[in-house]
Amino acid sequence: MEKQIVKDIFKSDFFKPKYFRRHIRDFFIILIGSTLVSLAVKYILDPAGLDTGGISGLAIVVKSISGRYWGHAIPLWVSNLVFNIPIFLFALKVDGIKSIIRTGIGFAIMTIELAVFPEYSLISDNLLLTSLYGGVLFGLGTGIILLARATTGGTDMLGNSLSHIIRHIPVGVLIQILDGTIVLIGVFAFSIENTLYAFISVYVMGKVIDKVVDSGKKAKIALIISKECDAISKDILIEMDRGVTSIGGTGEYSGKPRKIICCVCAKKDVPQIKDIVKDHDKRAFFIVGNVSEAMGEGFVEHWS
Repeated sequence: MEKQIVKDIFKSDFFKPKYFRRHIRDFFIILIGSTLVSLAVKYILDPAGLDTGGISGLAIVVKSISGRYWGHAIPLWVSNLVFNIPIFLFALKVDGIKSIIRTGIGFAIMTIELAVFPEYSLISDNLLLTSLYGGVLFGLGTGIILLARATTGGTDMLGNSLSHIIRHIPVGVLIQILDGTIVLIGVFAFSIENTLYAFISVYVMGKVIDKVVDSGKKAKIALIISKECDAISKDILIEMDRGVTSIGGTGEYSGKPRKIICCVCAKKDVPQIKDIVKDHDKRAFFIVGNVSEAMGEGFVEHWS
């Protein structure tokens, strides 16, 4: 089995020369993201007693309980290593080596950093501010790691692997169940107050992760129906340097063919497009909608 795993590793795209630059870039992205997560856990969440779920949250709980009842606190890196190894072995069996290489790098970096970073505390006397700071830093790091299509292991990987076995429950729900259980365990290690602040931190993490992952991908889409489509298109192309696509349509009431202009743009461009449309045809039909992701020239040109 070990020989097969080694063969699978070297057969994977990870070691193909044409992907070398991307892998180097992604490695540094994972390094930066993992470091931010390690800093949040080591210097903010752990000293403040905030169990924010995941294996890092479980490690914080274990450290607190072991120090209180056994007289020797188990280091964060030890728990992170011990709890993640069976998860990685399970994911290896269910998903294969290709799906866990990047996550393995993130997990290894975080474990090493938790071990070598000196003991220190960056918490303030205000637990609310501490939960916000920890949530922002942890969320920023996790979002950066996700941009490289990786995680630091833990419940994200476990939830994804379990979804192949427990098919009737969505993977997102499985991860929420796992994280929620770990956060609730924190009540026994800390207090209800700390747990409530931990939920605030988890909420902030989620918002920051979404912002980082969706950064630069969101856009607006403008649909314009007008008798002056040619003039409007020309001005958008020349004055704004934005691409325009014409779509053929038919007015069901009049039965006449109509040209529809489609333009994907940034939010800041919408007022200028409105002005252009208004200058040429005040009776034009103008629709503006939200685009969750826009990829291609002028937007995210390097697809992940």
